[in-house]
Amino acid sequence: MSAENEPSDTIVAISTPPGAGGIGVIRMSGPRSLEILRQIFQPHDPSCSLRSHQLYYGHILAPNTTTEKNKIVDEVLAVFMRSPKTYTREDVVEIHGHGNFLLLQSILELLLRYPVRLAEPGEFTKRAFLNGRLDLTQAEAVIDLLSARTRKGIDMAQGQLSGRLYERVDAIRQALVYMRAIVEVAIDFPDEDIEIINYDELIQQLESMVMAPLATLLRQGHQGRILREGITVVIAGLPNVGKSSLLNTILQEERALVTAIAGTTRDTIEEYVDIEGIPVRIVDTAGIRDTTEEIEELGIQRAKEQMGQADLVLFMIDLVKGISTADHELFASIQHKPVILVANKMDLLSGETPDLGAFRQHALALVVISAKEQQGISELKQAIFKVVVESKEQWEEDGCAPNLRHQDALTRAYTASGQALKGLQTKTTCDLLAIDIQECVAELDAIVGVTTTEDILDLIFQQFCLGK
Repeated sequence: MSAENEPSDTIVAISTPPGAGGIGVIRMSGPRSLEILRQIFQPHDPSCSLRSHQLYYGHILAPNTTTEKNKIVDEVLAVFMRSPKTYTREDVVEIHGHGNFLLLQSILELLLRYPVRLAEPGEFTKRAFLNGRLDLTQAEAVIDLLSARTRKGIDMAQGQLSGRLYERVDAIRQALVYMRAIVEVAIDFPDEDIEIINYDELIQQLESMVMAPLATLLRQGHQGRILREGITVVIAGLPNVGKSSLLNTILQEERALVTAIAGTTRDTIEEYVDIEGIPVRIVDTAGIRDTTEEIEELGIQRAKEQMGQADLVLFMIDLVKGISTADHELFASIQHKPVILVANKMDLLSGETPDLGAFRQHALALVVISAKEQQGISELKQAIFKVVVESKEQWEEDGCAPNLRHQDALTRAYTASGQALKGLQTKTTCDLLAIDIQECVAELDAIVGVTTTEDILDLIFQQFCLGK
């Protein structure tokens, strides 16, 4: 937040996304919110006092227009919420109008005539953090909640929003504070005859109450990245092996055009699908073959680019046609990627299954399917899930998964705790022990926002949309 944009000023933004809808919301926060609302809102009951946390029906008026006085802009519901019982812990006003973006923009432009400015991205949540309503992990959870693509992603964000990550980090921090206190007592009273520090006890506490929980949080960071960002799965293979049919079957809709003509898919087609809580960006690509047609060649080049960027490749083969030299050449080009071998058209196979040994030794799994008849699709989804997640039990472990910023701080905290462990094991000087312990505490403070710099805060809240 820039120097001229102090938290004491009043801000406003449209809080609902662009587009048509039944309701659109404009949010205003700051000390002049009620005063400004009174200037433009005409309640249906003129005697109402705009009591806090009550919705009032009325109209937004544009006073002193050039054409006519008190022109009605929109029919709305308005609510004033007095601090501190609000999202930002400031006075807040919300205007609920019709969800036409032009109407909402008109109300916003009207409000900006008064002593109020347009909010920066994430500024409402930033004020909630600065005013102590949320810790920084909870504020970041709001981002995850807004962008979640699956129910499991929503559950993770809600867990973090309820304070679970803060509680886990704070428990580690409190253990470190206790250890630091003991070390500092030893620093203050170096000439005491009794031994103040019990090194064996502190080693046990550091390993069980600090290093083990830190390791668990770091491990769950991988889980968090998958839930937030998802994975990219590319369907690859020769023309007419059933790639587009597989995409349509997984999505349960006719998303891709399916014909018997080779080269139908000229560009990549992609959609998100939820596979056991994982947001999977699944990409259908052009069939790889030699061609002289320029448009198809461009599609093939794009297919190769997508395969290079994929987290996982579904390499499809046609069981009826069997294995060709072109299949082997294409498979060889993607062996450096995680690959699941998908053998399609099991419903049409009348003879023996082709020898897949050359493929199977390099593939993570083999799944036999019929994309047309929707056979083997649940087994394929399970195979995708198993490639991404080592253990279903670990995946469903209760708790929150830290984001990349948290992971960086946790990694530094774990390193500092390792230095403290070495110091305890070698009975190094108490001054050096105190430094390592305090460094670990400082990294945990940065996670929850106790010592986070303004630059980092700006980077975090810039990820939000306007009005949140």
